[in-house]
Formats: sequence, C-alpha cells, structure tokens
Amino acid sequence: MPPSLVPLPEEANEVKVFRFRAVITLDAPAPGEQARQYPAGTRALMVHCGRMGCPGQHRCLPTAMYRVDEQPLRRGDAGVVVTMEVADDQACAFLAPGRHFTLWNGTDIGHGVISRRVFFTWAA
Repeated sequence: MPPSLVPLPEEANEVKVFRFRAVITLDAPAPGEQARQYPAGTRALMVHCGRMGCPGQHRCLPTAMYRVDEQPLRRGDAGVVVTMEVADDQACAFLAPGRHFTLWNGTDIGHGVISRRVFFTWAA
C-alpha cells in the first residue's frame, strides 16, 4: 500500500481544544462605520499573539469566543469577560495567564489579556 494510503492511528486525528478565560476590549467602530456584532461562539475573531520566550514568533489562533453572560460581542465593548476555545496543539506555548493579545478580523480590532486556563479536551 502506498504510504499516502496507509490509515493513520486514531490519535493522529485528535486535536487538543484549550479553553481560556480572558478580558477583552473591542475597538469602537470608526465614525460612519456600522457597529458589527459577533454572536456567542463566533469564529470571526482570531487571537494574534507572540510565542512565550520567542519574541519573534507570532501566530493567529482560530478561536471560538463566548461572553460569560451569553450576549453578543459588539464593537466598542470594554472589559468583557469571555471564554475562548482554541483548537491548536501549541496554544499553551502562546497563551497563558497574564498574556496580552490582539483580536484580529482582517485587521486589529481589539485586545485582551488571559486571566486563566479553564480546561482542555480532545476533538476528533
């Protein structure tokens, strides 16, 4: 059987999903710009941050974001507590309590800080 057709062990398809609690602020929209809203669980925002101990390495991490009060996120929100789910095996190399990050949606639209790691699980 060619190597590309050899089935992978089940563990090779599993990805760790890390959950972090963070406090974020979304920049207010520019004058005349529509104030966009992001529903609970949005994947429209990515977390952009540097790798701990390696200041030259940065990454945008795809993230599902949920407000603790289950309301949508809105441009101009400040000091909002969220839970972020990051499906990336190296998430903990970039995110940890006290780490600052920017929120990205084609451009930087906000910032935040991690308050704690909540939980992680495996996703298939």
